[in-house]
Formats: sequence, structure tokens, C-alpha cells
Amino acid sequence: MIYPWLQDTWQRLCELGQRLPHALLFVGPAGLGKRELAETLAARLLCSAPGSDGHACGRCTACQLRLSGNHPDLFTVVPAADADVGDSEDAKEGGEREPDAGKKKSSQIVIEQIRDLQQSVAVTGHQSSRRVVVVDPAEAMNPFTANALLKLLEEPPEGCVFVLVSSAPRRLLPTIRSRCQQWSFARPPADALAQWMRAQDGADDDLLALTGGMPLAAQRLAGRGTATLRARFVRDLAQLPAGDPLKLAGQWDAWLKSKEALAAGFGIVQLVDWMQRWVTDLASLRLGGRIRFFPGEEGTLSALAPRSTVASVLGCYNELASIRRVAQHPLNARLMLEDMLLRYARAVTGSRP
Repeated sequence: MIYPWLQDTWQRLCELGQRLPHALLFVGPAGLGKRELAETLAARLLCSAPGSDGHACGRCTACQLRLSGNHPDLFTVVPAADADVGDSEDAKEGGEREPDAGKKKSSQIVIEQIRDLQQSVAVTGHQSSRRVVVVDPAEAMNPFTANALLKLLEEPPEGCVFVLVSSAPRRLLPTIRSRCQQWSFARPPADALAQWMRAQDGADDDLLALTGGMPLAAQRLAGRGTATLRARFVRDLAQLPAGDPLKLAGQWDAWLKSKEALAAGFGIVQLVDWMQRWVTDLASLRLGGRIRFFPGEEGTLSALAPRSTVASVLGCYNELASIRRVAQHPLNARLMLEDMLLRYARAVTGSRP
């Protein structure tokens, strides 16, 4: 699928034709459709007779194999935790998933996946000489895995095209970035975004702002009933100056375990992300800037701003960033929530733990 804001990029890719490099790196914020574009390009490259618009025909043998998920020359390398979710950038914007009953799947691309890939692409293509590898998210590789992929990029098998997708390219090895032709993606133009948003059910302006203007992320959150979760988050923080941070931490701990939160895939990682965005808006107000993530809450944020200083708000943001780094695997979620809200109350609302 090619979204309206990616049409120009798609045309440029199609115009490259045989000049397409052996490795491309799609970089940009999550929620723009980078993965979909990579898969559409892979479909074009494997198709026997692409149409005049550049898209795969959907009828040839190669397309039928791909659509059934059995094309022997298409390799998609994703973390095990994302394998059943689809676009990994979607998963990242959507927050935590409800844990499986069994062993937790890895959020990393492991070296065994690259070793298997090395063996697979060493064989001549089954349908043609062309083979396509999609790696998403590329930053999910540790140094050992990344170096294994680097060997393939340095000496690519003939006819093999690599498409790496990343929302955090600085976490990639510089040597990997240097072996790829980089394509950067930014937030869609306002007119294209507005037109697309009007056609989406439930993807309102509040959710669009919350995702930093990322349309697919806003659409996905709308489908999960996130508007209700967002309303509670704002209401709770608005009442916190007169409330007890420890009591709210207990309420949020129960909230994250509720059927509502689990059904929406709403977990502690997303909650910490929202706290960071809330504090970012508060800091922006203190610095005379605009509200970016919660524009509909200007009244609440404006009432909180005089209680804080620029230094205290920025300090709170840095503390939240430290909490975010361990939020994926908290030793004790309740204690983490207490710590987060106490820091927020102390630094932002003038309260003292």
C-alpha cells in the first residue's frame, strides 16, 4: 500500500529501475508507512509484470506466491515479538501488547536469523535471479547481529536487494548506514494529512497530535479505543496537584491490568511515553513555545505551568527518559509508577513526596 504522502517517493523509486542500489535504508518517525512502502517495493521487484503505476500485478506466479506468504525469494527479518503484529513501527507506537501465556518473545533480531538469511540468499533465486530482504526495525540488532548483516551488505549476493527500515538510524552501525542508500521520511504535508484524516473513522485531531502528527499511528490508536484512555490520563494529571501521587500510582497500576487497557494493548511503556509528551508540552509552555502533543489541554497545562520552573520541568523530562529506558522490563511496575509520579509531583506541581 502506498499512502498519499508517499506517492512522490514511490515514483522516484520506480524511476530508478535497474539503477536501484543493492541496499536501501528507509528512515523516519514511526507511523508513516515505511514498512508498507518496503513491502510494496519488494512486491514490485519480484513481480513478473509490474503495471504502469509501478505496482506488482497481483496475478503472476510470483505475486500469487507472495500473497500466500510462500514466496521463496522474499525474506522478512523482524523480531519474534513483532512477527504476528505486522508493521514493527506500528507495534512501537501502539505500546505494549498483552503478554503471551508462554515464554516472552524476543524484541531483538537475533544472530541466528541473520545466519539463516546468509544461507538462504546464497542460493540462486527460485523464481528469478532477484531476491529481496526486508529488515524491520533495523535498529533491533545488537552489534554481533549487525556485523553479521554487514558482511552481506559488503558482499551482496547477485540480484539481492536489501531494504532496511528504521525509526532510530543513529542506533545502527555507521558502517551499515554507509552501505545503504538512505531515504528519509518526514511528517506528511498538512493538506495531504488533513484530507486523509477526514476519511478515517475515529482518528481525531487529539490522537493525531498525541502521535506527533503520525497518521497511521493515530489511525491505529483510534481503532484501539485510545481516546478513552487518553481522556482518563489527562483527567488524572489535572487532578494530581490536589491529590496523592502514591494513591494515583496504585490506581494506574490497577488501570494497566484492567480489561480496557489490555484490550487496547495499553501498557506501562505507552504510559511513560505519554508522561514524557505531557512534560514536553509543559516545558514548551514555560519556554514560550507551542503545545504539540496535547493542544486540547492548553487550559490545564497553562494552569500547571506557573507551579514549575524551566529547570524543574526539563529535569523531570530527563528523569522520565531514564525511567523509559527500563519501562519495558520493570522489576516492579507499581514502584516504577510511584517513582514516576513522585518525581512529576515534586518537579512540576510543586508537591513534595
